[in-house]
Amino acid sequence: MAAPSPSRTSDWWRDAVIYQVYPRSFADGDGDGTGDLAGVRARLPHLAALGVDALWFTPWYASPLVDGGYDVADYRSIDPAFGTLDEAEKLIAEAAGLGLRVIVDIVPNHVSDQHAWFQEALAAGPGSEARARFHFRPGRGENGELPPNDWPSQFSGTTWTRVPDGEWYLHLFTPEQPDLNWSHPDVRREHEDVLRFWFERGVAGVRIDSAALLTKDPDLRDFTEGVDPHPYIDLDEIHDVYRSWRAIADEYGGVFVGEVWLPDAERFARYLRPDELHTAFNFNFLACPWEPDRLRSTIDDTLAEHAPVHAPATWVLCNHDVTRTATRYGRADTAFDFATKRFGTPADLELGTRRARAAALLTLALPGSVYLYQGEELGLPEADIPLDRIQDPMHFRSGGTDPGRDGCRVPLPWEAEAPSCGFGGTDPWLPQPADWARYAVDRQSADPDSMLTLYRAALALRRVEPGFGDGAMTWLPAADGVLVFTRDHGLTCVVNLSAGPVELPAHRARLLASGPLDADGTLPPDTAVWLRA
Repeated sequence: MAAPSPSRTSDWWRDAVIYQVYPRSFADGDGDGTGDLAGVRARLPHLAALGVDALWFTPWYASPLVDGGYDVADYRSIDPAFGTLDEAEKLIAEAAGLGLRVIVDIVPNHVSDQHAWFQEALAAGPGSEARARFHFRPGRGENGELPPNDWPSQFSGTTWTRVPDGEWYLHLFTPEQPDLNWSHPDVRREHEDVLRFWFERGVAGVRIDSAALLTKDPDLRDFTEGVDPHPYIDLDEIHDVYRSWRAIADEYGGVFVGEVWLPDAERFARYLRPDELHTAFNFNFLACPWEPDRLRSTIDDTLAEHAPVHAPATWVLCNHDVTRTATRYGRADTAFDFATKRFGTPADLELGTRRARAAALLTLALPGSVYLYQGEELGLPEADIPLDRIQDPMHFRSGGTDPGRDGCRVPLPWEAEAPSCGFGGTDPWLPQPADWARYAVDRQSADPDSMLTLYRAALALRRVEPGFGDGAMTWLPAADGVLVFTRDHGLTCVVNLSAGPVELPAHRARLLASGPLDADGTLPPDTAVWLRA
C-alpha cells in the first residue's frame, strides 16, 4: 500500500476518502441473508486495496430495524443480526491494522420505541419524569382527539401518535422513532456518555444523523411555512449541544461529520465553527444535476460556505438514502429530490455510467474530503425491488407512491458465480437483480476498463500525487459545457459536459481519464481527465 500523503498524517479528516458501509448489505458472514460484522471483517482487504482512508458504518446497534437501524434500542450493544460488541471491537482494531479508521453513526434526535427509556415512559404515565425525556403532550380538541400541533413529518404522514392514556408523543420520522427532549439533562448526559463509550473503543469519529433537528420550540407552536425561526429545524440552542460534544471529541482526538440539510449558507457554516463540528455533508452537491453551470455554482457556493470557518468541504455523489448515481445520471432529470421519486422513471444506464465515471474524477479532484457509498465503486445501478419485498417505511408512509430507498441498499455482488453473488447465503434480505453478477468485484477486478479499476486507480493517484486533497482550486477558461480547474502542483481536472468533443489544455502528462479519448486526442462528452500541466 502506498504511503499516505503528509496531509493525512495530521488533520486526516480534511482530505480523507471515507467509505460508507451499510452493514446489512455489505457482506454476510453467517449465511442468514443479512450482512454482518463478520462479513465486513472478511472483506476489509478489499477496502484497504481500494485505497480509502476510513469507514463510516451506518447504525449497527440493537434495533427493531423499522428504519434500517436508525431506530436505536441500545447504543451500547450490537444488534444480534450484525454480531456482538466483541466483534465490533475486533473490527475496529483490524481496520486500524490496515490503516483504516472507523466512524460510527449516532442518532440523537430520536430512539426506538423499544428503547428502555420509552418503555419506561409508556408505563409511567402522564406527568412522569420518564415522559419528560420525550415530547408527550395532551391533544387538542374537546376530548384531546387532535394532535398537539400540525408539524409535518420528515417522512410522509403524521408526526404524533396517541397512547392509550390519551397523551400524544412526537416523532418527526416514524411512530417507532419517538423524538427525545433535548432540554432534559438526562438526554444530554446519556449522549455524552455514549460518545465516550465509542471513542474509548477506538473509533476515530462520529457521524451525526439529522444533526439540525434535535432542539424543538418549547411551546411546540404550529408550523407556518416561511416563518422564522422554524419550530424544530436549526434552533439556536442546538449549538450548545455540539460545543459540549466537541470538548469530548477533542479529549480523544475524534472528529464529527454532521448530516445538516440547510439552504441558508450562513446558518450552515455555524455548525462548522472551530468549537463545534469538524465537517458536514454537502447535500447541495449530492442533489445537483449533471449540468455544467449548476455544478460550477454549487462547487463555488460550497467552498464559499466553508471558507469563513476554515472547514473543509465534503463531496458525495450518493448514500444509503439516495438514488444510485449511474441511474440518476441516466435520467432526463439528473437532480435528486425525495419529493420527485416515482416508480418507473426511465434511465439510460450506459449514459448514466459514463457520467458517473466522469463524476468520480470530478469529485475526487475537488478540495476537501470525499464520501464513497458502498457499491458506487462497482457502478451499481438503482435496483427495482418487487412490491412484496419492499421494506422501507418511506414507501408505506407515502401510500405506495414513493418507491423508497431499498433500491440503493441491495446486497453487494462479490463473486459472479457464487450463490447470492458471494454476498452470503442464498436469500439476501433484499433480492439482487438477475444481472447483478456483471457488477461483481471478482469480475471487475479482472477488467482494466471497469468502474472498480477506475476507482482503484483514482484513489491510488489521489494518495500519492501532490495537488489532491484539501487546499485551493482555480477555475480556468473553458468552452461552454466544460469545467476546467487547477489545483496545486499543476494538477488539472477537465470535465466535458457538452454535446461534442473538446481540446485538452496544454499539459505534460495525462494521469487518468474516466473513459477513452477520441483518436485525435480530444475529450469526448461526459468524460473527465486528470492532467499534469
